[in-house]
Amino acid sequence: EALLAALAEAVARVPVPEGIAPATMDGLLGVRGVIESEEAESAETESLARDLAEGVVRLVADLVEARRAEGRALQEIINGHLGTLIAIIQAAEDCPARKPDAVRAKLAASVASLTEAGTGLDPDRLHQEAVLLAAKADVREELDRLRAHLASAAELIAGGGAIGRRLDFLAQELGREANTLCAKANDITLSRIGLDLKAVVEQFREQVQNVE
Repeated sequence: EALLAALAEAVARVPVPEGIAPATMDGLLGVRGVIESEEAESAETESLARDLAEGVVRLVADLVEARRAEGRALQEIINGHLGTLIAIIQAAEDCPARKPDAVRAKLAASVASLTEAGTGLDPDRLHQEAVLLAAKADVREELDRLRAHLASAAELIAGGGAIGRRLDFLAQELGREANTLCAKANDITLSRIGLDLKAVVEQFREQVQNVE
C-alpha cells in the first residue's frame, strides 16, 4: 500500500506530455512489487499431491498388467494357430496321394493312356518324363521347410522380447511354402490340404501384426 501511494503521488507530480494518457490504477497495480502473491502449501494441497502420485502408480501398474494379459491371450491364439499348422502339415505328410504306390499307379495310368492312343511315343521316353514329373511334384522339401519355420516361430515365442518383425518374416515364408505346395499338388485331397494351410497361415500372419 505504501508503494502504491508513493507511485500515485509521484505520477501526480510528473507532468504528462500531450497525447499520453495519465497512469491508471490498473497500470500502477501492474508495477512489480505492488502486488505479490505466494501459494501457501496447505494440508489439502499436500494430500492432493499424494493422491495424485498414488493414482499414477496404480495407473501404470494397471496398464502393465493389462498389456501382460493381452500378451498372454495373444500368445495363446498364436500357439493355437501353430498347433493347427502342425496338424495340417502332418495331414499333408500322410496324404495317400503322396505314397509311392499311388504316385506310381497314377503315372502308369497316364503313360498307358498315351501309348494306347497310338501317338507313336517311345514308352521308355515317357517313363523318363514321368519320373521327372514325379520328382517335380514331390512336396517333401516344402513340408520340411514348413516344419522348420514353425519350430523357429515356437522358439521365438517361448523366448519372448520384441519378436514381432521376425514372426512376420516367418509368416511370409510360411505363405510362400504353402503356395508352392498348392502349385505342386497333383491330387485334389492334397490341394485342399494346401488351401487349408494357406488359410491358417494368413490367420497367423494377422495375429502376428499385433506383436511388438
